[in-house]
Amino acid sequence: MKKMKHVLQCSAVGLMLTGGAAQSHAGAFVQLFEWKWNDVAQECENFLGPKGFSAVQVSPPQEHIQGNAWWTRYQPVSYQLQSRGGNAADFANMVSRCNAVGVDVYADAVVNHMANGSGTGSGGSSYSSGSLSYPQYSGPDFHSACDINSGDYGGNAGRVRNCRLVGLPDLNTADNYVQSTVAGYLNQLINLGVKGFRIDAAKHIAPGDISGILSRVNGSPYVFQEVIDLGGEAVSANEYTGTAAVTEFRYSASIGNVFKNQQLSYLNNFGESWGFLGGGSAVVFTDNHDNQRGHGAGGANVLTFKDGSLYNLANVFMLAWPYGYPKVMSSYAFNNADQGPPSSSVYQNGVAQCGGAWICEHRWSSIANMVAFRNNTDGAGVDHWWDNGSNQIAFVRGGQGFVIINRQSNALNRTFSTGMPDGRYRNVAGNNACVTVSGGQLTVAVPGMEAAAIHVGAPCG
Repeated sequence: MKKMKHVLQCSAVGLMLTGGAAQSHAGAFVQLFEWKWNDVAQECENFLGPKGFSAVQVSPPQEHIQGNAWWTRYQPVSYQLQSRGGNAADFANMVSRCNAVGVDVYADAVVNHMANGSGTGSGGSSYSSGSLSYPQYSGPDFHSACDINSGDYGGNAGRVRNCRLVGLPDLNTADNYVQSTVAGYLNQLINLGVKGFRIDAAKHIAPGDISGILSRVNGSPYVFQEVIDLGGEAVSANEYTGTAAVTEFRYSASIGNVFKNQQLSYLNNFGESWGFLGGGSAVVFTDNHDNQRGHGAGGANVLTFKDGSLYNLANVFMLAWPYGYPKVMSSYAFNNADQGPPSSSVYQNGVAQCGGAWICEHRWSSIANMVAFRNNTDGAGVDHWWDNGSNQIAFVRGGQGFVIINRQSNALNRTFSTGMPDGRYRNVAGNNACVTVSGGQLTVAVPGMEAAAIHVGAPCG
């Protein structure tokens, strides 16, 4: 949410064998940003389940302040399940329906702070930041009032964690009552079938406090913590890896910089050797709801749906490359950084209205089809990296899959050794045409600014 320093690290160029150095998490999930619960349920049944997405991240379900901006969802009033996404019954129905088709639900959990100002929340509850009056909290449950200054990020971890982020009353998350109350909220969601959580603004909570909260949580949900860190700050993402997984913002900033400004050949050892977190601890993404709006690190290097084919290629790479647990973004169109979601639902008469007000990048053919590629290549390393010294690359995933990315305007025509069994395969990252592997080799023409990918789970009948 605050300023970050840009870091660029590059790798060697050329033909090489990468082996299995990178680390990945099985599967891929999607962030359906600001989708209503009924829409999420239908998308799980109609698209996410059939396409093999492991999970869906949904917007914060708790009561929040009223207003049209997207960030109203991130100002909690209470922990009752009454939000812009729907009511408690809608939420429970959504979770049940997604679980039924094998799609886990990860809820965005806002537990660092409470709402600023005063009024009535989306569920009818009264609140006042002036008197620190909320349905679950009062004055003693908060840190003393102080605001985080821009200079604090570089040298004062205590103020980053204990003072107010953009003026929002900061919960004393070390307190026993606060930890129990937050855990009670998370357990409420778990009891409804929620399988994981994104801990919003985890950078502003001490790792020990998060551990204390999670120690009171039932079961073993998948948890990942939002820690914005591009290096050189008082709070480091590495401090949080012992607690749960962590968002790797350096990945987003770096992949955007390479695809926009540098050469794809640099990506031949993308991952830990670039200074990133260990792959088993990292949640990775091309963009998310913050940095696509200019917040949360990466600046102009961040790729978004507005970059069209360049964005598509970066997501193909993310889903093909064995590092981290990839999250696909699904956005709505916006003209300013504060703009809230469209008033219309995604689904109209049972049909998803994508490509206009709702962007639905996760439905773009190449991105959607690469989820199955990732599932089918899980556990396989990278073999036989090839590049042309510039912006055409290809690599094998342990004989389970093969991908080519052409970020040049001219077509790529070449014969490759795929390491895959002979047969006919569908080009899942291209036009879904059938291609033939013979003697382990594939001759293919990939148009400019397009990709091609085949895997053992997509044979051509």
